[in-house]
Amino acid sequence: MNTPNVLFVDTPIEFLKGVGPARAQILKSELDISTYGDLLEYFPYRYVDRSQTTTIRNINIDEPYVVLRGTIFDLHTVGNGKSTRLSAMLRDETGQIELVWFQGLKWIRESLKPDTEYIVMGKPNIFNGHINIAHPDIERADRDNNSNLKYIPIYSSTEKLKAKGLHTKGIAKLTEQLLRMAAGRIPETLPQNIIEKYKLPSRANAIEVIHYPTRPHDISLSVQRMKFEELFFLQLDYQYAKHSRQMRSNGYVFSIVGEHFNRFYNERLAFELTGAQKRVVKEIRADMKSGHQMNRLLQGDVGSGKTLVALLTMLIAIDNGCQTCLMAPTEILANQHYANISKMLDDLGVSVELLTGAVKTGAKRKIKQRLQNGEIDILIGTHAVIEKDVQFKNLGFVVIDEQHRFGVEQRSKLWTKSIQPPHVLVMTATPIPRTLAMTLYGDLDCSIIDELPPGRKSVKTIHSTDHQRLKVFGFIRDQIARGRQVYIVYPLIEESETMDLKDLMDGYESIAREFPLPQYQISIVHGRMDSEAKDYEMGRFKRGETQIMVSTTVIEVGVDVPNASVMIIENAERFGLSQLHQLRGRVGRGAEQSYCILMTGDKLSNTARERIKTMVDTSDGFRIAEVDLKLRGPGDLQGLQQSGILQLKLADIVNDEPIVRAARECVQTILEQDPQLEKIDNACLRLYIQKNKRALAWGKIS
Repeated sequence: MNTPNVLFVDTPIEFLKGVGPARAQILKSELDISTYGDLLEYFPYRYVDRSQTTTIRNINIDEPYVVLRGTIFDLHTVGNGKSTRLSAMLRDETGQIELVWFQGLKWIRESLKPDTEYIVMGKPNIFNGHINIAHPDIERADRDNNSNLKYIPIYSSTEKLKAKGLHTKGIAKLTEQLLRMAAGRIPETLPQNIIEKYKLPSRANAIEVIHYPTRPHDISLSVQRMKFEELFFLQLDYQYAKHSRQMRSNGYVFSIVGEHFNRFYNERLAFELTGAQKRVVKEIRADMKSGHQMNRLLQGDVGSGKTLVALLTMLIAIDNGCQTCLMAPTEILANQHYANISKMLDDLGVSVELLTGAVKTGAKRKIKQRLQNGEIDILIGTHAVIEKDVQFKNLGFVVIDEQHRFGVEQRSKLWTKSIQPPHVLVMTATPIPRTLAMTLYGDLDCSIIDELPPGRKSVKTIHSTDHQRLKVFGFIRDQIARGRQVYIVYPLIEESETMDLKDLMDGYESIAREFPLPQYQISIVHGRMDSEAKDYEMGRFKRGETQIMVSTTVIEVGVDVPNASVMIIENAERFGLSQLHQLRGRVGRGAEQSYCILMTGDKLSNTARERIKTMVDTSDGFRIAEVDLKLRGPGDLQGLQQSGILQLKLADIVNDEPIVRAARECVQTILEQDPQLEKIDNACLRLYIQKNKRALAWGKIS
């Protein structure tokens, strides 16, 4: 790759003839196009086959685009001022249709010739009972006869762009001009051996064909090439960062499996670990003694035993003389981890402490002092553990639970608590689809607990509508009579004027009427309550003093009440699949059969119906995650759209899993054989890394 090639694609777009500063500014703000290379990679979203013309009589109003051939007549201006528009009629042998323009009227009027045959392309609309086409693309038919361009590229545009003449036709003209200039000047980005191995067209050829194809087969090959490139470099970013980190970051070497681990494993475990748990412990153990700093994502469905795996590996760190920390997103979850872990480690000589915002000032001061002195082995807490004055003596192992609930900066602060980077285990009970995990977590090692402990009964999920509510109340009474407890979850705290939802306070009042004192006791929990009030109500429910918990989604994560066997979710159609699955995971934790009842209105959108059906049909979190990804798209999951991580131009990680897999394997092979990308064949990859060198991605670290 030579410098002139690189300079050409990096040329500011304003220097392209017909752009200039004003258009360049709007291309940047509307389409993020700043350079020649950006414009070359702004691809059409569809094509119109100009040979497939329709007669006016046979126009289908539902078609996104039609191609007509006819004669222009009756060209005139309608209205005045801002409401002025240009109207013309197009006539063929079957009828006539109005064409209308609202912008660029003078130029269009001067360029159109009455009684001349044109090829007209556009979206048909209905206005005042008649079909018209607004702002059609027009070519003179006699000029079209000399054109070899069968497929017309259609580019996305915006109103601001159109006001500057950058509608689809304007963008196409700029692109066509740029492609003529670019002959021999578009650099190849992939090594030649990869191009040959996967039988890919060259980058220059692929870009030209996508903009101006002659055959559908060529489009397919070229799009595949560019998809592979996108996914390849996404993987290269993450995996090169991972390789560099491993070579740069020496991790604590935990070579001992000592007394604390062995006593707990042999004396305290009342059941056999599942095969998946054993496999994951071995994977983490291998990282801990490798000499490289561990950075591992642990995925596991609700109830799969992730916390037990985390505790076992924390004990290995303690056996090797290091402190450990478990950070949870909420005080409820932190308190629960503290209670469970303290109970499991009782009399084993392990010091466990809890640090949250609710801990009194005096107690906090003592905890921080003991922590700094090395007297605390396991610190469990919320974001309070990352406060500046919280200092460890030798922090060697960090567990972050429900990692997506912490901000990037919050998570990264744990690294500053140790002179040497601690091993990091990131846990999530929100299963991540394979394609998303391969794409987004390319620089993390992933472990999956994909089986539940034996004897767990699957939660029965039922869909009920509002008119079946009395039947549901009867079911609740029956379950309470059997000694069971019930969650009822609402999406809002107070009534919303814009959304027709059951709100928590109204729901609480109706439940209280159906289940009156003194026979029934009801707890209520929501996010606006202070921690003390929340803990009090949760404590009453956990002790069995109340039979019904009316709540918002504050109980989505971490609340563990084995006696609760019924989860009722109001307005279930308003929740995402992963959230429904998390809420369902609050029941089914005891020996009794548990139930999840999804309450909805009678009318559901197709997407909502698909979500409800998926919940009823399966309890497999990974299957649910795959459906969620398809329904919502990757950009809407876990804030990825805002982070810009998955703003891909052509690739679709939902439907392009084979390409994701091939790109990942290809990058792995290259980095195994040439970790520093020093070989001549990989020079273009080395240049890419240098050009796109990014700061350390804290979001990927934890």
